[in-house]
Amino acid sequence: MNNDAVEKALNTIRFVSADGVQVANSGHPGLPMGAAAMAYTLWTRHLKHNPLDPNWPNRDRFILSGGHGSMLLYTLLHLTGYDVSKEDLAQFRQWKSKTPGHPEWKVTPGVETTTGPLGQGFANGVGMAVAESHLAAEFNRDGYKIVDHFTYAIVTDGDLMEGISTEAASFAGHLKLGKLIYLYDDNQISIEGSTDMAFTEDRGKKFEALGWHVQKVADGNDVEAIDQAIQLAKKDPRPSLIMVRTVIGYGLPTKQGSASSHGSPPGWEELNAAKTNNNWPLEPLFYIPEDVLSDFRQAIPIGEAAQNAWVETLSAYAKAEPDLAADFQRRINQELPENWDEGLPVFPADPKGMATRVASHKSINALASRIPELIGGSADLAPSTNTWMEAYPAFSAENRAGRNIHFGVRELSMTAISNGIFLHGGLIPYCATFLVFSDYMRPVIRVAAISGMGTIFVLTHDSVAVGEDGPTHEPIEQLMSLRLIPGLTIFRPADANETMESWKYALTHRQTPVLLALTRQNLPTLDREIYGAASGTAKGAYVIYQSSEKTPDALIIATGSEVSLALKAVPSLEKEGIAVRVVSMPSWEVFSQQSTEYQEQVLPSKLKKRLSLEAGVVNGWQKWVGCEGMSFGIDHFGASAPGNMLMQKFGFTPETVIALVKKLVAEE
Repeated sequence: MNNDAVEKALNTIRFVSADGVQVANSGHPGLPMGAAAMAYTLWTRHLKHNPLDPNWPNRDRFILSGGHGSMLLYTLLHLTGYDVSKEDLAQFRQWKSKTPGHPEWKVTPGVETTTGPLGQGFANGVGMAVAESHLAAEFNRDGYKIVDHFTYAIVTDGDLMEGISTEAASFAGHLKLGKLIYLYDDNQISIEGSTDMAFTEDRGKKFEALGWHVQKVADGNDVEAIDQAIQLAKKDPRPSLIMVRTVIGYGLPTKQGSASSHGSPPGWEELNAAKTNNNWPLEPLFYIPEDVLSDFRQAIPIGEAAQNAWVETLSAYAKAEPDLAADFQRRINQELPENWDEGLPVFPADPKGMATRVASHKSINALASRIPELIGGSADLAPSTNTWMEAYPAFSAENRAGRNIHFGVRELSMTAISNGIFLHGGLIPYCATFLVFSDYMRPVIRVAAISGMGTIFVLTHDSVAVGEDGPTHEPIEQLMSLRLIPGLTIFRPADANETMESWKYALTHRQTPVLLALTRQNLPTLDREIYGAASGTAKGAYVIYQSSEKTPDALIIATGSEVSLALKAVPSLEKEGIAVRVVSMPSWEVFSQQSTEYQEQVLPSKLKKRLSLEAGVVNGWQKWVGCEGMSFGIDHFGASAPGNMLMQKFGFTPETVIALVKKLVAEE
């Protein structure tokens, strides 16, 4: 294309994006107008994609990490032929539109991840690059590159200020993820003004020190220079950062280059002046010249040709490597292997038992050989979280086929990288740390819940029974706080068999993230001939014990380690003539999804004398115990002492349970 044609295409991106913001009277025009040339170059000259099949497995991934500039992405999706219409563009930021204020996965065709909280998209892309390199090592064979694509992103000053990006960049540089290419919208403006106020390190040298290939493009509107930089980045074995010096709000006569163009509509007068200065028609809004649209829509035949060639390769691959091809297709379809759950370990009754983190380790290792797409790791805590798959090596720059990931002490980026692995497809990721450190992970867990990403979070050391490490490492409010996140499913299993059942649930319900809260201390493995099958775990709560056929005098609801505590109190209560029902409730969320009839079977409304037991804050338990019940927990921080002593000092003893139940029953 000649220079005039390119400039017309760039102005189309700028003004369609700005029209969307202005019509909505809300949004961020600065990024789309300043980054138009970067986006144009990438999307028309490099991005391998098929707008008619947004889920083609071997497409390049594109992430707009600065999700506030979402009109840029929506404009590109419309121009190249995705199912995003002009009417959708005109509905930017409106009720139930395909074009929400920040990109949302599964809402808009072509959006690869939910972005907005700065830095998360950066880390998601690292996860996608991990997934691509791992699957390529697993499936590619000589002459058959079934998995072979790049992950691109546009990142911003705000993204790079966030600590999550430095964590993820360090991880990516260490692993030499050479198919990761980020275009940095280096406009040096943030909401408060110039980045000189708070962000003055040499970003280029910083990323070089982190193991990245760094290039600089002096003019953010120089398409040829950007094109050349991307070409060089594709050839380098390191992840690449291309620093493109842009002008925020480019083209706005009084606002370009200033913070005023970042996060508010330009105003009709300013926008119309920008159009006039560029000989652009003021009407109609969302104007797209026919020749520009025709050029952008070449993405469809080019993408179809690329996908068809891949399908032919896949067909030949299926003949040469039928087992591998079948496994690849199964994974892409999110189907588990046949009979994967047959013959899984059932743990025998054992009063000494094991910690549920140990049971989780046994579960992971039993599942790993049956489910080859299971991949994961810990924030430098694998020996403590018990999350290492013993029969498999570590994922590394030298061994991309490894399934154990050393995330390092990077809880926040670990979580977002794991989300990126899930979003890529073909793998089931888990990540692990201590429950108390979920505070580092929370904003990313929240985005996973918003979008229904099926990442599995394994969080151990789930109560004050952590012991000697003291209150900084003992979760009190974390579990209840995490329950406040809509769309997050939490399991706190009571023993080894409930732990296995929790893992089975997580693997078969990948439309939401699942979190396992596990103990450091040993718990008895319950005798299932007495206490019933642990399969009730899959319904969130079930009756684990009832004194007799008659209506119980009291009902105890417990989770995790407190289930066995409740059961220890039962014999003494029965000796005093008090009949008790004990309910194990490993998952509030799953139980809430059950039928009213099942909930009534487990927690009969006529049983109003209820006691909840859980070693954490009690706020929230009112939902299950009602006005006539009571909750026993810990509404203060822990202490440093042996875990069994702390549980005793804080009242988690059979004697306390007995006294509380007797008090309940005695009350009028």
